[in-house]
Amino acid sequence: MKQPVERRLAAILAADVAGYSRLMGADEEGTHERLTAHFRELVDPKIKEHRGRTVKNTGDGLLAEFSSVVDAVRFAVHLQREMAQRNADVPTEGRIEFRIGINVGDVIVEERDIFGDGVNVAARLEALAEPGGICLSEDAFRQVRGKIEAEFADIGEQNLKNIARPLRVYRFGPSLAPEHPATPPTALPLPDKPSIAVLPFANMSGDPEQEYFADGIAEDIITALSRYPSLFVIARNSCFTYKSRAVDVKEVGRELGVRYVLEGSLRKSGNRIRVGTQLVEAETGRHVWAERYDRDLADIFALQDEITEAVTIALVPAIADAEQHRALRKPPGSLDAWATYQRGLWHLSKAGPEDNALAEKFFQRAIDLDPMFVGGYTGFPLP
Repeated sequence: MKQPVERRLAAILAADVAGYSRLMGADEEGTHERLTAHFRELVDPKIKEHRGRTVKNTGDGLLAEFSSVVDAVRFAVHLQREMAQRNADVPTEGRIEFRIGINVGDVIVEERDIFGDGVNVAARLEALAEPGGICLSEDAFRQVRGKIEAEFADIGEQNLKNIARPLRVYRFGPSLAPEHPATPPTALPLPDKPSIAVLPFANMSGDPEQEYFADGIAEDIITALSRYPSLFVIARNSCFTYKSRAVDVKEVGRELGVRYVLEGSLRKSGNRIRVGTQLVEAETGRHVWAERYDRDLADIFALQDEITEAVTIALVPAIADAEQHRALRKPPGSLDAWATYQRGLWHLSKAGPEDNALAEKFFQRAIDLDPMFVGGYTGFPLP
């Protein structure tokens, strides 16, 4: 009786050594020894680590299968990056560099081999890859997009040998790396007093005419907060570079050198308008304060002034309270003058003899840290 054919869906990885015949011709024993060491020390352990299986070793390469395309691509990226480090001090003509092709498809399984169109495609993708590179089929790329810390370039539809139809291919490799990798921007130092950036308010109403109203509220809040000498407020031009962008408040904090970020949104329905605001601690992403304002849309300028005043009046105490709690979270040995002053204020607000004594100690410490800081002198409780 004919045995049924075993099939399964798998991620197929085919790899070979670029220029293997040339390397063997130049140094047969040395090439074999180095390639064997790479397989023993790197390739085989990493395949197991990524839950894969080596189907067969082809002498100058291998065929492997993985149950997950993500695992297969992660293995391939890790292998190529590790091989680049190993080759860093090796002359170009003596480097062992892998080319890798990955496809996902249905395969016929035998005891020591796998067959099928999916395997053939992986082998053709391997031949298309550059030394040190990886080529993915569109099916494979679709399943790993956004899940792998590597950039793949769409190189369009390719005609692969003995494959009936053109396939769209995605490539990763040395030629995609920038000539001079960009260094992350250095975070700006924080000022010695609470700092805040007011981002442009998002117009969520779908009415483009409300855009100017949303911008006007943000601008007026910046102006109002700037009148408080205890705050360091980022200028409108710097804040509005983030308009219409999806932003990470932690990134904003680093780029602008601020401790707090105010975000807001505006919605309009009929003759009603809703403005939502939230204050976020940039370093941690923690929400410090949030409020919602529902108003009738009558005199637009009066409404703008009313909301600006309401937000500002609520915001300044919220920042002061957040500063005190931030100071309390710091170990005493790491407090700067401002944080020490804030910790003193917190104890002073308790209005008890022991807390008053502690407040005096913190105010004195603030003076010792910065004799020019006025807060340390003004904070002492009255006798």
